[in-house]
Amino acid sequence: MKQSAVKRNNITQFGKGEQPMMFAHGYGCDQNMWRFITPEFEIEYKIVLFDHTGSGQSDESAYDFEKYDSLQGYAQDIIEICDELKLRNVILVSHSVSCMIGVLAAIQRPDLFDKLILIGPSPRYINDDSYYGGFSGVDIEDMIETLESNYLGWSSHITPIIAGHPEKPKYSGELYNSFCRMNPDIAKHFAKVTFLGDNRNDLPMVKVPVQIIQSNPDVIASVDVGKFVHQKIQNSLFTQIEVPGHLPHLTNPDATISAIKQFL
Repeated sequence: MKQSAVKRNNITQFGKGEQPMMFAHGYGCDQNMWRFITPEFEIEYKIVLFDHTGSGQSDESAYDFEKYDSLQGYAQDIIEICDELKLRNVILVSHSVSCMIGVLAAIQRPDLFDKLILIGPSPRYINDDSYYGGFSGVDIEDMIETLESNYLGWSSHITPIIAGHPEKPKYSGELYNSFCRMNPDIAKHFAKVTFLGDNRNDLPMVKVPVQIIQSNPDVIASVDVGKFVHQKIQNSLFTQIEVPGHLPHLTNPDATISAIKQFL
């Protein structure tokens, strides 16, 4: 018997509006990362939060290494959530790796989505001839080697870099704790799928309106990468917010809320 997506992905729903606004968290995170954003939208929209399979309070036993060997597996989960809850006209707000997951879901089922809001998207982390993703192939190989041999050490090194706010250590601490709660085997697998992926050719296939929210500086997904995504998605708006780090919805929620409202 097929498992319910609601149970598998630990779905939370609230809000007074009719139109669904779904939030998809990034790597190593969970739905709690949206807690500063959702209060601004719950009067007007129906808020739908979930944890990716293998993250947060999702059902870890549902994690299938074959299914989640590409981002398509996660995109399928989002589609299943929408179908099971009969959600249509969805505004999907995605962070980091979930941006490409959202892109894949919207390409496969454009009938489900009204708009995509992509916070810190990157279709490819590795540089090649004419593309700057921010990391060399050697950088990523070294990172994966460290991650394989010492996941907790890697997490403590990377989380302050991701947060980008040395003066706000509580956020890098929260992110570190979130990373540490993941099953290390799942965390390593998801990291490889995230950092070795290449979704550049998928971008022009998106047909729904898209907003790219780009914080600056962001060492994980730079302004150049955000502009590349904007250039490749025809019906897109590029919104740069002058706050540092890769987690603006957690560290600078006011700037993030303001950017989202501008688009909506």
